[in-house]
Amino acid sequence: MANSAARSRRTAAKPAPKKRSDFWAVGKIDIPFLLLVITILTIGLVMLFSASYTYAYYNEDGDSAYFFKRQFIFAVAGIIAMLIISKVRYDYFKLFVIPGLLVSWLLLVIVLILPPTVGEFHRWINLGLFTFQPSEIAKLAIIMFCAWSMDRNHQKIVGKQINQSKFANRVRALSGGRIVVYESFVMLCVYGIVIVLTAGLVYLENHLSGTLLILAIGVVMLFLGEVKKHWFYLLGAIAIIAVIFFVLKPEVLAKYAGERITAWLDKSYDPRGARWQTNNSLYAIGSGGLFGTGLGNSKQKHLYVSEPQNDFIFAIVCEELGFIRAVGILLLYLLLVVRGVSIGLHAKDRFGALLAMGIVFQVGLQTALNIGVVTDALPNTGISLPFFSYGGTSLMMLLFEMGMVLSVSRYARLEKK
Repeated sequence: MANSAARSRRTAAKPAPKKRSDFWAVGKIDIPFLLLVITILTIGLVMLFSASYTYAYYNEDGDSAYFFKRQFIFAVAGIIAMLIISKVRYDYFKLFVIPGLLVSWLLLVIVLILPPTVGEFHRWINLGLFTFQPSEIAKLAIIMFCAWSMDRNHQKIVGKQINQSKFANRVRALSGGRIVVYESFVMLCVYGIVIVLTAGLVYLENHLSGTLLILAIGVVMLFLGEVKKHWFYLLGAIAIIAVIFFVLKPEVLAKYAGERITAWLDKSYDPRGARWQTNNSLYAIGSGGLFGTGLGNSKQKHLYVSEPQNDFIFAIVCEELGFIRAVGILLLYLLLVVRGVSIGLHAKDRFGALLAMGIVFQVGLQTALNIGVVTDALPNTGISLPFFSYGGTSLMMLLFEMGMVLSVSRYARLEKK
């Protein structure tokens, strides 16, 4: 009995084991998704060096590896950030939704006030050691806001509840009950205001492709959020009318955007100016053929395609690796989107599903827009190729977002390999 009592006292004296904080996620990450990210990033770094070394040599004091070294540092930092974010329970991302949206709007206003850093374009904020584009933050802010709000208000979005606000009741009274304002319409207006306001601020930066991307992300999130289908018919009709109008009247747009649309429609327009980069991009793609000229053997990167490490890097990919390998790279992007959608479809809740699918659709949409610009299927308005184009903060944001998808994958009900 004495020994038993002594053991009981020793046991009681020991401190109770601490419970693991629910801030950190449990479960395994999705290895196929992680491998796809690392594979695309690795190919992107190799192609960035190959595409940029001539331009870097002539513009960065003979340092041919200038862009590669900087991008590599951001890639390593981004991978570390991705793995850390993947360990955070994605429920905690909800805490940053409203602050993130407000900060993104503030930065989009600040960048318009600050002096331009590149030419006449107010797109980048210069922090000394590096610059960053507020539009990169805005894209994620829109996705997170829609995912969070559409999860909270799902019944209002899909239901037939009548809005009981003073405004709605007044409209119903003035119309004699013939006009009824539904909650689903009110929510659509909220999302529409947030998306259009964000896209409008980006447009003021003379960033047409960024504007289109944010609008496209918004439409995708509305679709994923189960907004009633008849609104998409209306949005589609508005989009078609807008495209026709701006194609016929490009001068209505800002000078930069209008000139690019004119150059896209008229293939002979200003070959040494507005069409220079696009024409040389097409020369690069055509000279690559099926199997390419070989890694490092591009001719168009030798100061023909201006800044080949940026928006037109895929043209150099096609020239050096050829059509077949370029298609293989696009298939990797497609697999990344498909796997991300699968993670979203098997997520444990609606917020995780919308977050994961919104992020991977952003990557897919941005890739499609970039390829469209490089191949002259779309006007040259400037948009980067994810994981390939030079841009440290852009790459960091991408890898940050991939970490969020991996966090969702830890709780997804799918086979982990």
